[in-house]
Amino acid sequence: MFQLGKTIVSEEILEEDFVCNLSACKGACCVDGDAGAPLDKEETAILDDIYEDVKPFLRKEGVAAIEAQGTFVKGEDGDWETPLVNESECAYVIFDGKGTALCGIEEAYNQKKVSWKKPVSCHLYPVRIKDYSQFSAVNYHKWHICDDACTLGKELQVPVYKFVKDALIRKFGEDWYRELEEVARGLEA
Repeated sequence: MFQLGKTIVSEEILEEDFVCNLSACKGACCVDGDAGAPLDKEETAILDDIYEDVKPFLRKEGVAAIEAQGTFVKGEDGDWETPLVNESECAYVIFDGKGTALCGIEEAYNQKKVSWKKPVSCHLYPVRIKDYSQFSAVNYHKWHICDDACTLGKELQVPVYKFVKDALIRKFGEDWYRELEEVARGLEA
């Protein structure tokens, strides 16, 4: 672990390799698990604001779940998250013709219907952020469903922090990311 500003960062995001391999996993991270995508408090208001613009991109099961539970819910751990369909996939998930899970919010973004790409926790994956009163912990989340992504990352030699560069900049800013790159260069030397 090392400190960058008000973050404590795991070396694993520098040392482990990762590149999503949707053709292999079919977006299982949006479908498997026992909770929705973690949300920042500010993101809950965004979901309320954009829901009507995102709704046409969603499956009927997702719309039903959102209209029954709300655009976001409080999880068992007390944190905000996206609602689930039948306690399984994220209510915002859609599927392409090959059965691959995609994000309905991101599809609305790609079609220029909304200006928000998706929850930052989804954009950051496999990096997970846990906020504490004095700092934020920046950790690598290893999940067996991403084994193919780890294999592809090793093949392509792409460390986690480079794979999620845009998301890390979105969360912490360009200066923070430049400092992270300096630490990575120091570890390589």
